[in-house]
Amino acid sequence: MDQYIDPATLMQLRSLELRARHVVQGFMTGLNRSPYHGFSVEFTEYRQYSQGDDPRHLDWRLFARTDRYYIKRFEDETNLRCLLLLDASRSMNFGSMGYTKSEYARTLAATLAYFLSTQRDAVGLATFSENIDDFIPPRYRSGHLRRLMVSLEKVADGTSTHLAGPLIQIAERLNKRGMLVLISDLLAPIETLEQSLGSLTVRGQDVIVFHVLDPAELQFQFDTPEMFVDLETNRRLYVDPAAVRREYLERFSEHLAAIESICARLGLVYHRLATDTPLETSLPEVIRLRMQTRGNSRTRISRR
Repeated sequence: MDQYIDPATLMQLRSLELRARHVVQGFMTGLNRSPYHGFSVEFTEYRQYSQGDDPRHLDWRLFARTDRYYIKRFEDETNLRCLLLLDASRSMNFGSMGYTKSEYARTLAATLAYFLSTQRDAVGLATFSENIDDFIPPRYRSGHLRRLMVSLEKVADGTSTHLAGPLIQIAERLNKRGMLVLISDLLAPIETLEQSLGSLTVRGQDVIVFHVLDPAELQFQFDTPEMFVDLETNRRLYVDPAAVRREYLERFSEHLAAIESICARLGLVYHRLATDTPLETSLPEVIRLRMQTRGNSRTRISRR
């Protein structure tokens, strides 16, 4: 991960779009310099040859450069629909790294939007807390990425995290199969989480969950007794970290294990991201799910 951009350095850039561009360009440059040189080509204007494809569409010049078989994509193959679901509840405003979970999550969403747009995919955005705060349907057209970036610039100012209502509302708006990317700290009652996440699988959506957490939440990095404030309820509680650390870590570990188990049962791709983790590490997960979604779409078309 030495070639990746340190999130603390990245967050010093004021523009979300500029952050996103730096992450994506750095990732693609690293990919081209890796032993998998040429792999990135299949995410733009070409896709790798598969058995059954018409060999008349092979690009022999690209084969000469990469020693791999690629086929020029047709226009109807290039447009995947992806909806980014961003948690904008108040708990996302916590941060111990000099920036908040919200800022990290918004940068992650901007990075994914920028990357998918470069692949000519239709990208949309839904931000939520107790309800859907903003909803931009997936599109691929001039000016659409800028609209997404403007919406992402808004700071999380919602109330508590209630996944069930917003996610069910979002699921009801889905009328085409595609990819959903949920970005949240998932600080919600585990009892309702399975139903909430399960609503996203309707109509055969492929779902990836990015579980964004601050290192202090994962490791309980507090030493001195002090007043803690619940960002969602404003409840104030005086806590001695030494006295509660063990119980906190045990309960939080149980919560994380339960979330992973729920995602596994539902067939969702789960990826935990501490906010000190370089954002480039999220892109391989999205690429894999993107190719899976596209492969499933082509299979359905061929069976009609």
